[in-house]
Amino acid sequence: MKLNSIINEVTEVAKEAGQFIRQERITFDADKVEYKGLNDMVSYVDKTAEQKIVAGLEKILPEAGFITEEKTTTKIGDTYNWIIDPLDGTTNFIHGLPVYSVSIGLQKNDELVLGVVYEICQDECFYAHSDSPAYLNGKEIKVSNKPTVAESLIATGFPYYDFSKQGAYIELFTELMRNCHGLRRLGSAAVDLAYTACGRFEGYYEYNLNSWDVAGGIVIVKQAGGHVVNFKGGDEVLNTRELLATNGKITKELLDYIQKYFK
Repeated sequence: MKLNSIINEVTEVAKEAGQFIRQERITFDADKVEYKGLNDMVSYVDKTAEQKIVAGLEKILPEAGFITEEKTTTKIGDTYNWIIDPLDGTTNFIHGLPVYSVSIGLQKNDELVLGVVYEICQDECFYAHSDSPAYLNGKEIKVSNKPTVAESLIATGFPYYDFSKQGAYIELFTELMRNCHGLRRLGSAAVDLAYTACGRFEGYYEYNLNSWDVAGGIVIVKQAGGHVVNFKGGDEVLNTRELLATNGKITKELLDYIQKYFK
């Protein structure tokens, strides 16, 4: 299968789901929110968007299975599996904060080969596959060329249910605050990765991540010339629940900061 033959169709699926989410936000009723766990919210919007994405992707690649946040399907493929977060940034969406996205990744065996992140409120579609550059709305993107943490704007995420590493996280946050241009927490891991890919951030780190949070964005960062590693510096990131993405120039320096607090 040639990935360049399906990438446009996948972006259209993401945009159609995003249009549904955008429309639902206009009349959204927060009383319809459900809780999957501590501070882990979901609504009919997440579930319906996921169903729409699954239906669209099944038409593109019928043999593929799915790994999805809302578990609206249990189909697993022998070779190909789509990894989907239908609404990354649900808390932002519920509160009307305009940073949330659709994230779609395609895994071939153990390799991520295609990624799409559609930031809904800005109508920005980031995408790439393993044989292509990375793009934003049709224009090629590259990571930043800033060479040091001191010159960098860095993104992160806050723990919202597993607070076992909270102390280490706050200490790391405090040290980085003093040694970079600034720290940002947007509330969507997929958007953090996309923004790293296009040079808005020099780096992004977070723990307690799921595969659907990051699968699409990982491909985009790598194809834009960046690095994606775990907190030990290894390449396995999809299932380690921790991730560092950078422009490739600050990887070692930022890892040194992280490893002081995350052994």
